[in-house]
Amino acid sequence: MNKTIGILAHVDAGKTTFSEQLLYYTNSIKQRGRVDHKDAFLDSHEIERQRGITVFTDQGMFSYGDSRYYLIDTPGHADFSPEMERGIQAMDYAVVIISAVEGIEGQTELVWELLRKHGIPCFFFINKIDRVGANVQQVVQEIRSTFAVDVCDITDNLNEDGFMGEELAEFLAERDEALLERYMDAGYDRDFWLAAMRRLLRDNAVYPYACGSALQGTGIESFLRKLDMLTVTDYSSEGPFAGRVYRIRHDEQGTRITFIKALSGTLKVRDTLQYGDTENPMSEKITQIRMYNGREFKAVERIEAGELFAVTGLSMAAVGDGLGNLKEKAVYEMVPTLKSKVMLEPSVNKKEALQYFKILNAEDPSLNVLWEESLQEIHIHVMGRIQLEVLELLMKERFNLTVSFENPEILYKETIEAETVGYGHFEPLKHYAEVHLRLRPGERNSGVQFDNVCHADDLSFGNQNLVRHHLYERDHHGLLTGSPLTDVVVTLLTGRAHNKHTSGGDFREATYRALRQGLEKAKNVLLEPYYQFKIKVELDQLGRVISDVQQAHGTYDAPCTEGDKAILTGKVPVATFMDYGSELASFTQGRGTLSLTFAGYDRCHNEQEVIARIGYNKDADPEYTSSSIFCAKGQGYTVPWDEAEKLMHCL
Repeated sequence: MNKTIGILAHVDAGKTTFSEQLLYYTNSIKQRGRVDHKDAFLDSHEIERQRGITVFTDQGMFSYGDSRYYLIDTPGHADFSPEMERGIQAMDYAVVIISAVEGIEGQTELVWELLRKHGIPCFFFINKIDRVGANVQQVVQEIRSTFAVDVCDITDNLNEDGFMGEELAEFLAERDEALLERYMDAGYDRDFWLAAMRRLLRDNAVYPYACGSALQGTGIESFLRKLDMLTVTDYSSEGPFAGRVYRIRHDEQGTRITFIKALSGTLKVRDTLQYGDTENPMSEKITQIRMYNGREFKAVERIEAGELFAVTGLSMAAVGDGLGNLKEKAVYEMVPTLKSKVMLEPSVNKKEALQYFKILNAEDPSLNVLWEESLQEIHIHVMGRIQLEVLELLMKERFNLTVSFENPEILYKETIEAETVGYGHFEPLKHYAEVHLRLRPGERNSGVQFDNVCHADDLSFGNQNLVRHHLYERDHHGLLTGSPLTDVVVTLLTGRAHNKHTSGGDFREATYRALRQGLEKAKNVLLEPYYQFKIKVELDQLGRVISDVQQAHGTYDAPCTEGDKAILTGKVPVATFMDYGSELASFTQGRGTLSLTFAGYDRCHNEQEVIARIGYNKDADPEYTSSSIFCAKGQGYTVPWDEAEKLMHCL
């Protein structure tokens, strides 16, 4: 049986040490490494060893019982959350590591939200019970109150032969009516109850926990036996191959390595694999299949459903792409809220540097590397300053290129407040296309959506699909700051083509002009990213925190208390709160805790100030124009946006 187990935690909770112990106990590695000794097997990158944190998702392999396990060790620092989320989508089960001393910390809550979003069943391992101040029962209570879930102890209540203690049996019976009836009729039956617990676990109805010390090796082997006993997968190697790309890397020779989770079927070397959307399908031959354990790999001829593997031969497949019989592309929630400009030394060729950044962009699509042609600048999107520091080291190590970055700035977006209709016409000599688009506000954080009410008598289905394709082929700019447009529903109303003169690109021009003309007529709104925050402090510090949130233009819920602590939750702009962690640590002497998770975009708290600071000129954007082009007497002429509507041919 093939099983993929993910290990997740807040930074420094002991995640990588725990993973090393699993690999050691199963003889997958010969000796255990330690993060603080800079010799951890899964922190194989030099940057990870220097900084003592996991930056890249890494994987190990081991066999135990009748199963082959694929172990995913994910980053625990908030700046590398997109890398962690990409790994989550390849997991069958997750193990969340929580320190018995520090308890639930900020990143743990983000991990939990992502696991629930993707429906991944999970175990908790309460680590560091050998440390001064460890309190397992307090952490268990914190899990119950914070995550509102049913956790059950398998440290003492489930033995290694699968027999349950009375406390665990009662816990399960209370959550499964059929189990309770079976117990009342026939009493306890080991195999039946184990099967029931496996089902409840897979249905996310129960969450087992155990405790131990990863550093000392305490409780690891016992936990592994119970994890093996309680986890099952049902992948089928029958039928066509289906898989998903969850990671991309390049080896020292520059070869593109595509990491895949096989979901069904089998795949062999020299098989041809299809991927991409229906409009742009790709088909490439697999030249090699690799099974990775850390940085080491062995080449194999064939893989089957449930396995994690890597291939060479795929030149264009992107992270999240479905392969073979799986067409849907994965959707990721962890998106950067900051952007920064790349600073290069004068002697560096900018286009060469851009190619290096595009390699990194293939590995981490959240970077969203942009080349600003008019400014001759490279811009990237990032999660935070630690990520920029790592990128500097990465560019030097891999490409021998010295770079620096400007201080990161907030990544704004724009939308509209009311419905309008935009018109675009493109008719220079021997070209022709006209497009009418209705624009209306969409739900917050819904992106740009497309609808179509155009009749085939007015515009062929092929040309209607062209309009849709051109709307989705790139981000579109708003008028206030030139920031990406979002939360807009674009409906194709009608359009027109010419049998003789309409040619490639005409509908792109007409569509862009219609969109832009509609924005000129609309009430435009600036959006900024927000955090959902949770702050825990001493009761006498609550007033200070509330005042800080108000000054940061945030909103908060009614405070609640937990013993001698006060807990405050709410929403606050990223721009005003991104550095609050150090301030909180200062006035609470390090005892206050702060959890920040991305809460999407909402109205900008200082819209006019931001617009003035950015100074975007909507009439000087070389990539966009809101005017239309008409033709008279064999010559094309430009009509400004506010005069173009009355000349449209479809009205």
